Amino acid sequence: MEEVPQGCPGTGSAQAGRGASCQGCPNQRLCASGAGAAPDPAIEEIKEKMKTVKHKILVLSGKGGVGKSTFSAHLAHGLAEDENTQVALLDIDICGPSIPKIMGLEGEQFVEDNLGVMSVGFLLSSPDDAVIWRGPKKNGMIKQFLRDVDWGEVDYLIVDTPPGTSDEHLSAVQYLSAAHIDGAVIITTPQEVSLQDVRKEINFCRKVKLPVIGVVENMSVFICPRCKKESQIFPPTTGGAEIMCQDLKIPLLGKVPLDPHIGKSCDKGQSFLTDAPDSPATLAYRSIIQRIQEFCGHHQPKEEHLIGS
Repeated sequence: MEEVPQGCPGTGSAQAGRGASCQGCPNQRLCASGAGAAPDPAIEEIKEKMKTVKHKILVLSGKGGVGKSTFSAHLAHGLAEDENTQVALLDIDICGPSIPKIMGLEGEQFVEDNLGVMSVGFLLSSPDDAVIWRGPKKNGMIKQFLRDVDWGEVDYLIVDTPPGTSDEHLSAVQYLSAAHIDGAVIITTPQEVSLQDVRKEINFCRKVKLPVIGVVENMSVFICPRCKKESQIFPPTTGGAEIMCQDLKIPLLGKVPLDPHIGKSCDKGQSFLTDAPDSPATLAYRSIIQRIQEFCGHHQPKEEHLIGS
């Protein structure tokens, strides 16, 4: 029997649409009532809303702490350096919304005229408040972000997701199913304990028919700022992301060196790309961003349904 996304009982199960994990799923009624039932109308509403958004990119990671939100923020910064490119960054890491801090925001606002951000972090009375929500409420918030936010004319919508393959990922893919997602960028670090979870993430993408733009190996090596010697902080015991990508036949977009100044820039809410323009990490970021732009340019939007088609 074919595996199904994590937590889903499967359309052939007696629990389809009725299990605890089905609560809040956009396709709950479809699964519970059979093929004749209508899917969540929000899917079509979001499709209409997203007609003004040219490219949609999900940033994923198998586990936390690999630099996913940092990459999402700097992908947005890098794309927005062209003042003619309109960029939006949506943070759906509902329990750990770090994007407002990384982007230097304390409320719903624009970082630049052409770079806007939306996050559940803007809705909290304090950055220290904990979001203690079950799946249905998380899914409802993601629906609200995608359907009710006035995104306007946007060239790139970057969606920063939580680690793993959970409710938030299924909701994002399902709600955007009719609106065309360009693909996912998956962030990892070189060691096997990280790659193991990335393989699960890639498997998830394939099962929900989400294209994988490529993998970024973050914290690849540490380059001493004085002697320029390279040190492997996270040894790639199984060959790192490069060998994994060769085995799975997916692109390796690039390797970003570990630079302590990246963390400092994020804590200050500033762009590392402008703080350290000559850093090897900045050069790696720019090369990766260029490859993502090229991918999106070669994959123009088309009508397709991912889940629930």
